[in-house]
Amino acid sequence: MSAEFENKVAEFIESNGLFGSEDKVLLAVSGGVDSTALLHAVCALKAGGVLGGELVCAHINHQLREAEADGDEDFVVGEAGRLNVTAITRRVDVREYARKNKLSIETAGRELRIEALVDIAKANNCNVIATAHQKDDNAETILQRLTRGTGYRGLGGVWPKRTFASGVTFVRPLLCVTRAEIIEYLKQRNLAWRVDRTNVDYSYRRNFIRHRLMPELEGRCSRSVVEELYELSESVRKFYGMVCECAEKVWAKLAECGDEGVILDLQQLSAEHPAVKVELVRRALAAVGSGERDLTQERFERILQLAGQKASGRRIELPGGFVVRSEYGKLIFSRGEDEQATKKTSDSITIKVPGQTRFGNYLAEAGVFEVELGSEGRFKAGKMSFVEWFDLDKVKMPLVVRGRRAGERFIPLGSSQEKKVGKFLTAQRVPQRIRRRLLIAADSEKIIWVWPIRISEEAKVTGQTRRILRLQITDATLE
Repeated sequence: MSAEFENKVAEFIESNGLFGSEDKVLLAVSGGVDSTALLHAVCALKAGGVLGGELVCAHINHQLREAEADGDEDFVVGEAGRLNVTAITRRVDVREYARKNKLSIETAGRELRIEALVDIAKANNCNVIATAHQKDDNAETILQRLTRGTGYRGLGGVWPKRTFASGVTFVRPLLCVTRAEIIEYLKQRNLAWRVDRTNVDYSYRRNFIRHRLMPELEGRCSRSVVEELYELSESVRKFYGMVCECAEKVWAKLAECGDEGVILDLQQLSAEHPAVKVELVRRALAAVGSGERDLTQERFERILQLAGQKASGRRIELPGGFVVRSEYGKLIFSRGEDEQATKKTSDSITIKVPGQTRFGNYLAEAGVFEVELGSEGRFKAGKMSFVEWFDLDKVKMPLVVRGRRAGERFIPLGSSQEKKVGKFLTAQRVPQRIRRRLLIAADSEKIIWVWPIRISEEAKVTGQTRRILRLQITDATLE
């Protein structure tokens, strides 16, 4: 049994390219039945010359079970020592982390464990971290995802190999065996393991699925539910591989990554297969730093519904402060904006002319000088400029800067008719991120500048202008 088990694991490692002879592998070992089998099986394969590379053992003490947790740590250190493998331990305060970040103990433990493993791997030049997930874990993961809502990607279960943003690759060498096979392997080799009493606490969803739901399903099915779900996950992963290939081919054409976030072209996006659309949305979210754990199938559907609507200016807020919005044929993925950064100036701020005036995150600089006849061509600003030139004699002081007001109008430069500011912005297809920062510069009678979009025809410089008002308004968030 021992040789058969180890050969099965070796074949799985090779067929999935989990790690090679040059890789330095960090084995994540809790001391439980699965990770103890991982430690001994991989060490046996290395000793037999089947696997190369250096091995390091890591144990993360969550400090949740006091003396029992310390016992787990001592056990792992002892087992690694017997196998001549360096053991590195790390203690994390899961309870305090969960309290500060308002997380469940499960989520807090997982986040701290992964962070600690990555830190240990990098500190020890390990480019691969091996965890002890097996077939039963795969089945439980799929069922857990189904209970909260998932798509085809979630049905892929536990992946044999995944590289995270940290650059470290997580691999699962035991994903080819069941929990029963693991227990039998350890018994055949007369090896002990630690038992975590919290594994039978049914208040944890995973434990309820493992100890209540899975046995019930197994008793009602003609075949093993674990094996059925494993075959399903393999098929889904193959399908997902094809979807990724399709998404990769079109990503460069329809995606634009920049300071604002990720922008997808809605016309091109609409032409793709629904499965490819989901993957493109996932990639966009990943590119702006959004985690996927809280992004349920329902949220993906909402994003795709937004993409299918022609209306501009609508948005969806996602966990973690991320935002998806639709604007003029574009689907924009970005981080939520700081309320202080986007807060408009509701009160009128009088601008010193000449001089500098600071208000909020803005700085207004006004200068006055005389010009020669016919020199108006020198005072033209480019599109989206923070500097504009005005005929000072057409400006009725005082000059103020304020937020936009409902229903107000102005005559845009180049036009002979007054327009509502709102309709003008829509016609100019001004994006929401700029609308939220938009300011109105006005004198005692009229608007002279819808900043930073357009000045008024009524205050423009002409060949008859004698005195120039140079006005610059800057906001670091738009520079």
